[in-house]
Amino acid sequence: MTTSEPLWSHQQTAEFLGIPTATLYQMNHKRTGPRSYKVGKHRRYTREDVLAWLATRSSDLSGE
Repeated sequence: MTTSEPLWSHQQTAEFLGIPTATLYQMNHKRTGPRSYKVGKHRRYTREDVLAWLATRSSDLSGE
């Protein structure tokens, strides 16, 4: 992690993705969601990691 941007909370990340927080918790548990960091007892996300994960979820299989 080489960014000076603030880390996103679980709530902020779920809101950005447009999904319920419960869904993001399930994705973390299944290890299918964006990379997260454990800070104390909280999960935190970087914008960079969330966008990178989101890019891998594209339904555009043509590669264009």
